[in-house]
Amino acid sequence: MATVNKNLSDYDKNTVPNAKDFRFGIVVSEWNDNITEGLYNGALTALLENEVPSHHIIRWNVPGSFELIYGSKKMLQTQNVDAVIAIGCVIQGQTKHFDFVCEGVTQGIKDLNVQTDIPVIFCVLTDDTMQQSIDRSGGIHGNKGTEAAIAAIKMAYIRQQASLTHRAIDDQHLLSPGALRIENLPLQIEE
Repeated sequence: MATVNKNLSDYDKNTVPNAKDFRFGIVVSEWNDNITEGLYNGALTALLENEVPSHHIIRWNVPGSFELIYGSKKMLQTQNVDAVIAIGCVIQGQTKHFDFVCEGVTQGIKDLNVQTDIPVIFCVLTDDTMQQSIDRSGGIHGNKGTEAAIAAIKMAYIRQQASLTHRAIDDQHLLSPGALRIENLPLQIEE
């Protein structure tokens, strides 16, 4: 397992960009709410610890993990956020329903990341047992919600920096090819 030797709640605060001006959406599945509430609390705590004002955090609930896609899409379209965290939990049962939901949610969130300019962070546990989910939502392996919040901050920062870089490049393209850029220097008159 990938989390056996890693605590999901551990991060180096020195590597986290300043987040005080970012806005975050958190879409939370009500299915397996004993797990998703733990994930939400981990995400919320990490955002607040990294100076995101509480009024810059918007929470929406959706019925299940499959609905995270639509909820995240609407959050992106209406709430002027810098990143969205999609929180859910799907636990293996005796039918193929687990496979279909996990595949659909994974692909849907991937599609939102490809189709939009705002990152959507995948914080959906897809475990074989309830105990594995407990262990990853504040238990012995830490909290995947914390890890997702730190990823959201870092991705919002990357988006911001890419936008600034893009604007600087666009400013350079305003010049026609071969044109000289004229500096704004004070006029000097020689006598």
